[in-house]
Amino acid sequence: MTLYPNCKINIGLAVVRKREDGYHDLDTLFYPVYGLHDTLEVEPAEEFRLEQEGITVDCAAEENLVAKAYRLMERLYPEKVRPVHVKLSKHIPFGAGLGGGSADATFMAKALNEIYGLGLSREELAKTVSVLGADCAFFAYNTPCHATGIGDVLEPVEYHRWDGYRLVMVKPDVHVSTKEAYSGVTPREDYLPGTVPAVVGKSTHQGLSPIGSPRNDFEESVFAAHPELGEIKQALVDAGAEYAAMSGSGSTIYGFFPPSVFFTTLQGQSRRVGKSTLLGDSPLQVVQKWIIFDGIV
Repeated sequence: MTLYPNCKINIGLAVVRKREDGYHDLDTLFYPVYGLHDTLEVEPAEEFRLEQEGITVDCAAEENLVAKAYRLMERLYPEKVRPVHVKLSKHIPFGAGLGGGSADATFMAKALNEIYGLGLSREELAKTVSVLGADCAFFAYNTPCHATGIGDVLEPVEYHRWDGYRLVMVKPDVHVSTKEAYSGVTPREDYLPGTVPAVVGKSTHQGLSPIGSPRNDFEESVFAAHPELGEIKQALVDAGAEYAAMSGSGSTIYGFFPPSVFFTTLQGQSRRVGKSTLLGDSPLQVVQKWIIFDGIV
């Protein structure tokens, strides 16, 4: 069985409060990006084995979330789940705010659910994998979701604001750890629950500015520590993005472009951003070195 675990971006991200358990409550919209994905091949075998290729994952095989997902399902369903040989081809950058590892884990659980006939519903699968990471539950739905709690309380929503737009995603050589991101953010004391989905759910341009709304609360402190990220965001807006933001706690920056504006605005332009250059030679390149996805959503 071959599956294609895709990534996600956050459209708006409010850090609402710090909880007594040390985690933070969030309010965000998870938006799947199907065009940027890993490849997961899963076949029954005599013993469990995980083979990896593509982007090098900086952990031992048994610490990979794919292996953890297998061990979890094996422990929960010992009478049904048997060993598998897994080949993971990694294309989604890690530490990028895209949930690539969480996607791999959840798709691993999906594969075992299918291969061994566990009969888990989408909701049951989401609850099962949530112990592996806050983003994992989202990938059981893999459709736009309003997320609250630590990102694990999910409500699928109809969201078509950017249908037909060109999404450009830029991942520079900057790593922002989760610890760094949360240490610099201040929860919003004045936050009104539901503000993020209320804004991003508008079907018109009213209430949406390219760079300010809905906001990602991590941007202020992360951009202060890594100015090139703010420069990339501004450059995408200058190039014609109707909305640009950082995904999650970083460091991927993305922008939504109307196809016509994208092609006409970038032609012939060239602008320095940090250590790289935004090129207008080709409408398919925003940051030549750091582009990780450019396609219609």
